Amino acid sequence: MQIMTKVIEPRFRAAAEQLRAAGLRTTRQRLVLADILFERGNRHVTAESLFTEAAERGSRLSLATVYNCLHQFTAAGLLRMVTVDAGRAYFDTNLSAHHHFYYERTGELRDIPETEVAVARLPAAPNGAKIARVDVIVRLED
Repeated sequence: MQIMTKVIEPRFRAAAEQLRAAGLRTTRQRLVLADILFERGNRHVTAESLFTEAAERGSRLSLATVYNCLHQFTAAGLLRMVTVDAGRAYFDTNLSAHHHFYYERTGELRDIPETEVAVARLPAAPNGAKIARVDVIVRLED
């Protein structure tokens, strides 16, 4: 019996490897979004901005699919979610320890190296919990 294997287009090979390494299946939607997300180095995207980029490249995906994939990528350790307020979350491809400047008027998010922020004191974590990381968002008026 012959087993059929999925043929990955050459332009998606790097994205496919990244998805497989994270334990995710290489669906067409994930390949398209991973290719867009990781082709240009570190960046911050919203689901809406990624949806628009995908549409501009001719990919017909629903916004719900984009949200689902971003959350799957985050759970798999490929992205970091940065919540700036109750209605706005960014997805960051830079997984190193760092913080952010947030421009209130434009909605732009920029990295701050971890060494540029010093947190003098943290409260003790509640019993049974441990602090995973500290995220600092410096809000700017521009």
